[in-house]
Amino acid sequence: MMPKIGLGIWKISKEACADAVYNAIKAGYRLIDSACDYGNEVEAGEGIARAISEGIVKREDLFIVSKLWNTYHQPQHVKPAMERTLKDLKLDYVDLYLIHFPISLKFVPFEKRYPPEWKFEEEMELDMGVTYEQTWHAMEALQEAKLTKNIGACNIGTDKLLDVCKYAKIKPAVLQIELHPFNTQKNLVRWAQELDIQVMAFSCLGSLSYLEMQMATMDDTCMLSPAVLGPADKYKKTAAQVVLRWGVQRNTTIIPKTIKPERLAENIAIFDFELTADEMRDIDMLNKNKRFNDPGFFAEAAFGKFCPIYE
Repeated sequence: MMPKIGLGIWKISKEACADAVYNAIKAGYRLIDSACDYGNEVEAGEGIARAISEGIVKREDLFIVSKLWNTYHQPQHVKPAMERTLKDLKLDYVDLYLIHFPISLKFVPFEKRYPPEWKFEEEMELDMGVTYEQTWHAMEALQEAKLTKNIGACNIGTDKLLDVCKYAKIKPAVLQIELHPFNTQKNLVRWAQELDIQVMAFSCLGSLSYLEMQMATMDDTCMLSPAVLGPADKYKKTAAQVVLRWGVQRNTTIIPKTIKPERLAENIAIFDFELTADEMRDIDMLNKNKRFNDPGFFAEAAFGKFCPIYE
C-alpha cells in the first residue's frame, strides 16, 4: 500500500538531501519521491541507508519512488537508467518507477552528463524515433525483472492514460500530476480513479515550490483564500495543513517538500481533522486551471524549445 503522504525531494540541495530524507523517515514518513532528474538520488540513498542502519525502519517499510528521464525513452536505455538509479539510491528495487514526462529527448550517455536535466539547450533535441508505447513495454520489463514493484506515469492526460491502458500488459499503478486548489484537474483525477489508478499529487501546495525559480509570485498562492483560511482558523491548523488535508480527502497521495524538521512534523499532522463536504467544495471552486510546471511554457522560455504536452 502506498502511503497517503510522503516527502518530495525535488529542489532539495545535495548538501541538505541526506538529512532531509533521514529526518523525514525518523518523523514517520515512509514514502520518498525522487527522480534521476533531481540530481540528489545519491544523497537520498544515504539518508535511507542511515535510517535503515539505525533500525528506524526496515527496507520493506519504505515506499521509494523514482522516475525515468526524457533522454532514456529508447527501450535499450530504460533498464540502464533504472540500474543507475538503484545504484545511486543503494537499493535492490524501488517500489514505483514512473515515466517522468511524455517527452522523448535525444539520448545523453551517462559518461557525458548525469543527470542530463533541462539545462543544456544542445541536448533538448526531440527523439522522434521512439513511441510512448515502446517505452512503456520496456518499463513493464523492469517490473517483470523485479527491479521495481510497480510502474506508472507522470504528466499525462485522460486520452494518453486510456491509450496506455489499452496496450499495457501491466497497466499503470500510479499517475503523478500537478494538483493543488488552483489546478484541481477534477476530470483527470476521477478518470484515473475509475481506471483503478492511484493519483499522486506533486506541487500539492501550489505556487510555493516555484517562487524561488521566479515561475510564480505571492499573488499566485491559494493560501490566502478565505476558503482555506476559514477552515484553518476553525480547526486550529495552518493554511498549508488545510490544503494538504484537502488533497488527502480527494483520495490522492501528496508529496510536499521541506527540509525543516518542524515543517516535516506539521505536514504530516493532518489526520486528526476532516474537512466538511462544503469546505471541500469551496476549495474545489478555487480552481483556475493554473499550472506552474508546464514544459510548453518553461522549456521555450529557458531553452528555446517548444514542448507542449497539455493541449
